[in-house]
Amino acid sequence: MSLDLILDIVSWALLLSGGFFCIVGALGLLRMPDSFTRLHAASVIDTLGVGPIILGLMVQSGWTLTTARLGIVLILIFFTSPVAGHAIARAMRHRDVKPILSEDRTGERH
Repeated sequence: MSLDLILDIVSWALLLSGGFFCIVGALGLLRMPDSFTRLHAASVIDTLGVGPIILGLMVQSGWTLTTARLGIVLILIFFTSPVAGHAIARAMRHRDVKPILSEDRTGERH
């Protein structure tokens, strides 16, 4: 096996796994019942979806300036996404948005 073939296999595996997690996160955004669980699904897209996609693009581009730029974007996403999710969750709690925890016997949600 040549090195180019190995790099192509690794990059495609990363791209496909990142695409899979983006699809799973998007389905979570559509299917989850409340804002807090939807926020969790969005964070799955940020970390498990975008991360492998950018890593796959970095493997595909080789040792170029593009790789450095993609690395900077990856670092920025990994630092800003959790902060943004935390800020959104705190804003929801500040506005008294309640999570859907369970249903009691009357069918009323808490």
